[in-house]
Amino acid sequence: MDNKKYTGNSVFIVSLLITLIFIVWGVFFTDNLAKVTNTIYKGSIDYLGWVYLGATLFFVVFSIYLLFSKYGDIRLGKKTDKPDFNTASWLAMLFGAGMGIGIVYWSVAEPVTHYTTPPYGKAYTIDAANTAMKYTFFHWGLDPWAIYTVIGLALAFFQYNRRLPAAISSAFHPILGDRIYGPIGKTIDILSIFATVFGIATSLGLGAMQVTAGMHDIFGVPNVLFVQLIVIAVATVLFIISINTGLEKGIQYLSNAAMILSFAIMLLLLIVGPTMTIIKVLFNTTGIYISDFIHMSLRLEPFGEGKWIASWTLFYWAWWIAWAPFVGMFIARVSKGRTVREFVIGVLVVPTLGTFLWMSIFGGSALDLVQKQGTHDLANLITKNVSLSIFTFFDYLPLSSVLSILGFAVVAIYYITVADTATFVLGMLSEGGTLNPSNKIKMTWGVIQSAVAAVLLLAGGLNVLQTASIAAALPFALIMIVMCFSLMKGFKSEVEVQRSNKRSTKHF
Repeated sequence: MDNKKYTGNSVFIVSLLITLIFIVWGVFFTDNLAKVTNTIYKGSIDYLGWVYLGATLFFVVFSIYLLFSKYGDIRLGKKTDKPDFNTASWLAMLFGAGMGIGIVYWSVAEPVTHYTTPPYGKAYTIDAANTAMKYTFFHWGLDPWAIYTVIGLALAFFQYNRRLPAAISSAFHPILGDRIYGPIGKTIDILSIFATVFGIATSLGLGAMQVTAGMHDIFGVPNVLFVQLIVIAVATVLFIISINTGLEKGIQYLSNAAMILSFAIMLLLLIVGPTMTIIKVLFNTTGIYISDFIHMSLRLEPFGEGKWIASWTLFYWAWWIAWAPFVGMFIARVSKGRTVREFVIGVLVVPTLGTFLWMSIFGGSALDLVQKQGTHDLANLITKNVSLSIFTFFDYLPLSSVLSILGFAVVAIYYITVADTATFVLGMLSEGGTLNPSNKIKMTWGVIQSAVAAVLLLAGGLNVLQTASIAAALPFALIMIVMCFSLMKGFKSEVEVQRSNKRSTKHF
């Protein structure tokens, strides 16, 4: 117990110091930080982009293999353990943590952007529209959810089946043994906290920009930096209140509310939007996605510049991997009692299908509207300001005010939910892997996250920080591959133990 306590305290202190150093660097030496992070990021994308592609495709294949393998019947926990949350709440929470505000932020902007500047072919054509939807599905489909499946499953298995601390380092126990409690394990956990703090701080900053954009569109509030800082301050108070209600109430209720509102928007759009076009887009794009999946997964353009792939696909893969420690840890925390097969269906298959439906409704409707308009004006408006894109799109539809208010509510709830889940995960990591961190630690990280987001908005260093967190994704991609190997060792020993127990029972 003392060892775990010491590990937690030392991890918390070192993580806090590194965070403060980067805040100072980002505020007072923004240009220097930008130069360093851009160099690292550009180098990793230009020379090692194939690692991102290969690793991410491997995670998809590995996850699908587990779904149909003999390990699918392994329960995360004891054989008698039942899930802590009902299936609907479980799916709502993992979807909120995994995608949340991002899917609202990009659901209109990305398809329209790919339509106006496609990866290949001529812009503003039917082929460009099909390609735009295909790549939107690709960037938000199986690949990100496979990344979360791998890390979430590994963490859940070693927490609940091996009774190890809720820490990233625990997933390497079959390889490192008790060294996970030493310097190597601490280093892995510190890097995980570091990636989580800055990844979330970036999202809070971008989220504040979208919330402010929504307030400007609906209520006429000025879309300025000062208002963005007020949004962060108010959100901080709200998610600190939510933190103190616990996982079973605060995060679960917020996630359920966000999911209900999301369904309401989708249903409304399906009615007032181009219904038949949306249905056709869903079926057509799913077919193209399945057909071209391997090609898209390994596409690098060796005889071209490959700028589009670097700025979109590789950027996304790095971004999802950078988010993996936080999302994986949270998914593991809420998945006790599920079997491996249930877990893969819930984390990989269901969210992918839900994402396809969401993107078909929003992206399909937006592209239909842009094409029917006959000019490039709406497309230019949408791509000019991504924060405003979804509200700009709503302005051209019937019941635009209702849609905008619902959209704003979803953005706001997802914004608070992500901050809430992040502080919960940081608390777990900081307190030696406890499943129920103290409110004091969670509140400390909550204030720090918001402060980082606010300070970097003021300093203009938000994009710099985004680049920095993504640059750190490359080594973590390799760590995750090792994690898959470690998980397989764990599964094999689990099956052997189960067989041994069965033999003993029969003999008895």
